[in-house]
Amino acid sequence: MHKIKIGILKEEKIPVEKRVPFSPLQCSELVRAYPGLEIIVQRSKDRCYTDEEYASFGLPLSDDLSDCDILMGLKERPINLLVPGKKYFIFSHTTKKQAHNRDMLRAIIDKKIELVDYECITDINHSRVIGFGRYAGIVGTYNGVRGYGKRYNLFEVKPAYQCRDKEELLEEIERVRLPNIKILLTGGGRVANGATEALGLLKIRKVTPYEFLHCSFREPVYCQLHSKDLYQAKDGSSWNLKDFYTHPENYVSSFLPYTKECDLLITGHFWDGKAPVLFTKDQMKLPDFHISVIADITCDVNGSVPSTLKPSSILEPFYGYNPMTEQLDIPFAKNTVTVMAVDNLPCELPREASEDFGKELTERVIPCLFGEDKERMIERATITKGGKLTTGYEYLRDYVK
Repeated sequence: MHKIKIGILKEEKIPVEKRVPFSPLQCSELVRAYPGLEIIVQRSKDRCYTDEEYASFGLPLSDDLSDCDILMGLKERPINLLVPGKKYFIFSHTTKKQAHNRDMLRAIIDKKIELVDYECITDINHSRVIGFGRYAGIVGTYNGVRGYGKRYNLFEVKPAYQCRDKEELLEEIERVRLPNIKILLTGGGRVANGATEALGLLKIRKVTPYEFLHCSFREPVYCQLHSKDLYQAKDGSSWNLKDFYTHPENYVSSFLPYTKECDLLITGHFWDGKAPVLFTKDQMKLPDFHISVIADITCDVNGSVPSTLKPSSILEPFYGYNPMTEQLDIPFAKNTVTVMAVDNLPCELPREASEDFGKELTERVIPCLFGEDKERMIERATITKGGKLTTGYEYLRDYVK
């Protein structure tokens, strides 16, 4: 078996990132499972797991990872800390041409770094293999419900980040008592699965789109909407999922009727910039627009949810959006929509989220590094190599220039 030395990077992003690719236990189990594997942990004071916890499992600590073959972190890297010629596994946040990371990608190319993006690791069906979506869904839904309680003075529960772990979060959920509101959840992936898990813990009944639009209830209910429920073809043709993902610009939103019935909107769907928005700023001005709280877990700024003007933070998760002025306002004012748009939700439960992520890495990605990658998962997720964009990411050429 060939040898690989992996360095676990110290996160440098502000606000502080506490999550890790692997827990100390998972690192030690990997080293035992793969005799050719060595894992070095870069010292950090900010992780959810301390340096001492890693050391207690026999893992070496070092400030210098320059002799490692692979450097694994989570968030984007400062340009001055990028090590030339290395192979990095991170969330680069460049595949949607995010302007704030353009210079980093340029530097990665200049330094001939091989960049593998976790977000791009997919199976043969192009479904994502790893991610933090589940915990984003759980925490985002909890935050949305908490925001609804605060807006209408119904109940007070702890912020998720103040809970020591998921068990304490569940204790807080037990204290929630919602009136007979209607909740909408969009999407069907990891985020939406986490959201449905949280809604199940809240004991909220699921109803069909038809029931949501046409029935009244004596209890809180939720409805899950998928792409076929959110959009329709401009030419009136029948729904075609493959065509929608290929040509989203040929579709229009069919979401407006739901805005008249929904109290709390939780967004967990993937949005392509070519696709139409769910609803417009003008539609938010309509007198029958009923949504008063939006938990925008996807957090696409100026994206499918027009009230998401900026990300919010873990410490200040809510802000108000005034539909009439189209400006930010105080979070719980009567004539505003309360928006929760925290863009690093899993950080509120960092240990559990890290363990979940590390488990997926261990099961799906690490074996590809030591054996044949039959599905070419790593290859498809490699954005740059040898100072160039790889074939699947040449569409970023103009963005880089």
